[in-house]
Amino acid sequence: MSKEMLEALNVLETEKGVKKEVVIEALEAALEAAYKRNYNQAQNVEVNFDPAKGDIHVYAVKEVAEEVFDSRLEVSLKEALTLNKAYEVGDQIKFEVTPKDFGRIAAQTAKQVIMQRVREAERGIVYDEYSQYLDEIMTGEVERSDNRFTYVNLGKIEAVLGKQDRMPNEHYEPHERIKVYVSKVENTSKGPQVTVSRTNPGLVKRLFEQEVPEIFEGVVEIAGIAREAGDRTKIAVRSTNPSVDPVGTTVGPKGVRVQAVVNELSGENMDVVQWEEDPSDYIANALNPAQVIAVQFNDDDNDRSCTVIVPDYQLSLAIGKKGQNARLAAKLTGFKIDIKPESEVEFVDDDELEEEDEILEDGVATETETAEVAPDQADDAAAEPAPADDSQE
Repeated sequence: MSKEMLEALNVLETEKGVKKEVVIEALEAALEAAYKRNYNQAQNVEVNFDPAKGDIHVYAVKEVAEEVFDSRLEVSLKEALTLNKAYEVGDQIKFEVTPKDFGRIAAQTAKQVIMQRVREAERGIVYDEYSQYLDEIMTGEVERSDNRFTYVNLGKIEAVLGKQDRMPNEHYEPHERIKVYVSKVENTSKGPQVTVSRTNPGLVKRLFEQEVPEIFEGVVEIAGIAREAGDRTKIAVRSTNPSVDPVGTTVGPKGVRVQAVVNELSGENMDVVQWEEDPSDYIANALNPAQVIAVQFNDDDNDRSCTVIVPDYQLSLAIGKKGQNARLAAKLTGFKIDIKPESEVEFVDDDELEEEDEILEDGVATETETAEVAPDQADDAAAEPAPADDSQE
């Protein structure tokens, strides 16, 4: 058994990547359980496996005591001193109790436990490997689909693509290769489970990082993504370098970069807008391609809502089909957006308000001056004699 066991350990380590120490630990635990069960022994048993020679030794561990109550657990001090004069009460002594036929019994009992530990070790290796791909893109091959999942082969593991993670405009055929976003990696009792997605906004981000070197390097940053998978996505970008146009860089020459992402997502529309620190400018950009006349915010600071005024002929464009453009803009900016046409809003220009304020101020000043001069004028009028009435003469 020892020679075959050593060969098996070496094969497991080289071919499956399972460390020899892990298997030896599982082997010793299995042999210990087998000995206790088959020989009805106490719990103070240790099994040692020699990784160099492959030999198995079983030891009964007994405690040195003044008076022995259970010979399976204790040994008298007198007997202990015959073995070594240094022993004291409370010390632990190992006595080898390896049965002659233990090899056969242990091999039969330990095989299943060892294989279980080996599977667990393999699962741990797979989990560690794929947990590194969390929030990343992987390319897999579609294997099959059922009512719950589409199963995607990622190499060493079969990932699951749920209904909510499938694009509504896509149909996945067996052997089709697709790019998926790894959204979850779990180590369950049945082994590692990887959940992937085609609808997660993170997929759009990773695809742009692959297509746009400036985004991958951090020169252009993705500030936000609002997505309705399979139909339309709005992505806000900003530049850390003033000389780099974030929108133009992301779109690419003649739109080649954004088109590559659109093609990968089966024709999903992409709106690339520039992020702005000023909320009103950001909201106006987010409603692209519609033109915005003004953005008015509510007085309540806690209420993140605003009214956006657009030209009458741009109202339907600003709202979008079934409200999609406004809905995505609200999700992208974090503001509740109410869109109104110009004809329904009494719009007053800021310059006109300033002119009206100046006129009011001038009027108040004139009235004040008049009020100050009037008493003097009244005194002067009283001092002057009244003109003569020629008719009396």
